[in-house]
Amino acid sequence: MKVSPSFEETVSTEGDLETQDLKPREIDYVYADHFVTVKEETFAGTHLLLDLWDAVGLDDPDLIERALHDAVAISGASLLHLHLHQFTPSGGISGVAVLAESHISIHTWPERGYAAFDLFMCGDTHPELAVPILRRAFSAARTEVTNIQRGKIV
Repeated sequence: MKVSPSFEETVSTEGDLETQDLKPREIDYVYADHFVTVKEETFAGTHLLLDLWDAVGLDDPDLIERALHDAVAISGASLLHLHLHQFTPSGGISGVAVLAESHISIHTWPERGYAAFDLFMCGDTHPELAVPILRRAFSAARTEVTNIQRGKIV
């Protein structure tokens, strides 16, 4: 799966991500305020809305913590704080990884096999590289990604 830097794009995938072409977007310029220019468009950051379906381990805080650490690392971001909250034993988990470059949040519904992630990052980061990491971590059968450029300068 390739996530492009278009203003808003929804991508659905099924099957094996390993066989698909996923490369980091090319950032043309990073400004002092961490705005970026990609393909002649300047914006504050990339906001990916990631839906995982038919996923497992969504009630496992240790798995979620490891997956978030891996997602932060592969994206080239800097983790400041990670907080997870499990609503009941074996229940859904909500959490946030606060980054120097913004955040990754998660909300899970283990009873439905569904997880919702927000990955918002500015500067020289690549949140699109976290998508296959998260998909593999939770063995998701279906993935939907919406890509939004936040703070786009018109």
